[in-house]
Amino acid sequence: MSELFGGTYARGAVAEAVGDEAWLQALLDVEAALGGEQLRAQDVDLGALAREGADHASVVVPLARRYFAGTHAGATSQDVLDTAMMLVARRALEPLLDDAREAADAAAVLAQAHRATPMLARTLLQDALPTSFGLLAASWMAAIDEAGAALAGVPLAVQMGGPVGHRDPAVSARVASALGLADPLLPWHTNRVLPVALASALGALAGALGKPARDVTLLAHVREGVEGRGESSAMGHKRNPVAAVSVLACTRRAPGLVATMHASMEQELQRAAGAWQAEWGTLTELLRLTGSAAAWARDLLEHLEIDGEAMAGEAGPDPDLGASAALIDRALEAHRR
Repeated sequence: MSELFGGTYARGAVAEAVGDEAWLQALLDVEAALGGEQLRAQDVDLGALAREGADHASVVVPLARRYFAGTHAGATSQDVLDTAMMLVARRALEPLLDDAREAADAAAVLAQAHRATPMLARTLLQDALPTSFGLLAASWMAAIDEAGAALAGVPLAVQMGGPVGHRDPAVSARVASALGLADPLLPWHTNRVLPVALASALGALAGALGKPARDVTLLAHVREGVEGRGESSAMGHKRNPVAAVSVLACTRRAPGLVATMHASMEQELQRAAGAWQAEWGTLTELLRLTGSAAAWARDLLEHLEIDGEAMAGEAGPDPDLGASAALIDRALEAHRR
């Protein structure tokens, strides 16, 4: 990940959880679960593995030869890499979902505080009818809640198929138990429903996080209340929505990555030639970007300032917000559960 642009694309704890050292540690943990010695990533020459791995289209080949020659027998590179991918995902999802939950909580605070703050709704970006800012915030909250719950529900399973997919299922059960992952019905070495389900759920959460960010860039009477952030060098009156823009910079890239994961589902017989290899960096980047978006969205919603008086002035005199308030209460009740 570029250090120069990491402040935007790698905000929060997920970036470290999907970095090279985290991937290497996951590979080592899988090897340990297969019966090898438990090693730390710091004890392994990552650079040498990367160089040698390029000659095999897999870093597991030199890893097994160097450190696990006596215990790796029967496990393929794909077994180790697929299982490590699920382990990396599980570890990355903890901080990612935590930031998403905090973002939803912040939206809930806004929904409650502004349940009676009128605003003029806009459809097709044209003036429509009065609604409340609280209902808009509640809709942000509900979308993040729904997408987060779907992502948390994706089963992350080991993949222990052996050379052609008929390895003893007892090995899969043992590795699953050791790593705290699910034990699948069958090996999924060329059945990529699971990684695509994970990618799709990440893409949906990215979209849910992008919605409030896009709205903030369009609304005249809200601003990010972080002192010193977003000041314009040429126009002193401006306060640019940095967090919102950063969320969108991350989420705009997510659909293409999800599409790559879907395109990689078509795999040849018992081992893919290129499609599987395309998944590693794609899913890593999708986790990183969605994690960054969640961290930025949390920042955005926790610091959002609303000019309710100006907002109400656009909505007109005394709009009826009874239905809006009832919907907000219903959404907040569901959020608290």
